[in-house]
Amino acid sequence: MPFYPTNIIESIAIFLFLGAVGKSAQIGLHTWLPDAMEGPTPVSALIHAATMVTAGIFLIIRSSFIFEYSPRFLLILATIGGITALVSGTIGAVQNDIKKIIAYSTCSQLGYMALACGLSNYNIALFHLFNHAFFKALLFLSAGSIIHMLNNEQDIRKMGGLAKLSPFIYISILVASLALTGFPFLSGFFSKDLIIETSLIKFWVGNQFIYWLTISSALLTAIYSFRLLEQVFWTSFNGFKTVIIKHTKITRIEIVLLGFLGCLSLFSGFLFKDLFAGLGSNYFNSVITIVPSTWNFIESEFLPPEIKMLPLFLTILTSEINSRFFECKWFYNEIINGYISLPTLVFSRHIFEQYEKIVLEYNGPLSFQLLYSKLQYGLSQIPNKIRNI
Repeated sequence: MPFYPTNIIESIAIFLFLGAVGKSAQIGLHTWLPDAMEGPTPVSALIHAATMVTAGIFLIIRSSFIFEYSPRFLLILATIGGITALVSGTIGAVQNDIKKIIAYSTCSQLGYMALACGLSNYNIALFHLFNHAFFKALLFLSAGSIIHMLNNEQDIRKMGGLAKLSPFIYISILVASLALTGFPFLSGFFSKDLIIETSLIKFWVGNQFIYWLTISSALLTAIYSFRLLEQVFWTSFNGFKTVIIKHTKITRIEIVLLGFLGCLSLFSGFLFKDLFAGLGSNYFNSVITIVPSTWNFIESEFLPPEIKMLPLFLTILTSEINSRFFECKWFYNEIINGYISLPTLVFSRHIFEQYEKIVLEYNGPLSFQLLYSKLQYGLSQIPNKIRNI
């Protein structure tokens, strides 16, 4: 590529990433994604799995030739991605709306993808984006079937015991949740665990911090996934009896679609791992640029077994978590509204009130009124002046 000063390249990378922050719901601009769950569930499945929210990550991947020559910014990118994965996981672990749990799961996985891009592993980020599309679409469509079956009920606290009521949906969500947690040999295992391992062997300042961000996020992924399974399928039913009596049965077209996505969630990682992350694959050719000095994911194969198995151990040891701090979404909305939006509103109101009174009114209606009064007074004095003459 042509020679450009480093500060110009980094500036371009920063502005590209700012677009990705909004589009792919990274920390700071992440709240719109779960708040958009009021829309139809099939639309949610589409935008979360394949189109809208992944566009920002895809922008970073396709702009790799810019980001690779911004090494200082790559550390920031990886850190923001890791924090996004962690914070979204803590919030998702205590949500009660089934769609919002899955939405915060999307935020967390997008954080993983951004982190992988910050590690210069763009191919692994795209691999996880590819696998994520299948099990996330499966999760959303299965959740939509549950909501439709229970007469538009979305609160998981009013569900339970649905494994017997609809075994096929139970199997679908179980497969998607296990793939999401990175259970061995399912699709998420081949990409998500690779991101965690490469974060440990990245030789730069802060790699241990980023590694523990990914491990903690993996633990939280297991927590909210198994909490959803427990509340919806494993406990006794907590809703109204009339909902069970009048529940809607799953249709054949739903069975076909969910079955197809289930197969992809099971086998996509195994079938395509060599294509995306294989040493002999020339699939990306010149589409992705990686500086040779940063190409290091092969070293993850030499990590000790206990390090490789740590995400699985954490998944198995997962237990319930509940915290007021997490339920309030880290008080993010309260902080934004209380310390940024409201003071800005009060300050703006004060400024514009003064502007209206001093500038607009004084130089507008009041000045014209004063001018008219002076003119009227001057005209009224003309007869007196004439008589005095």
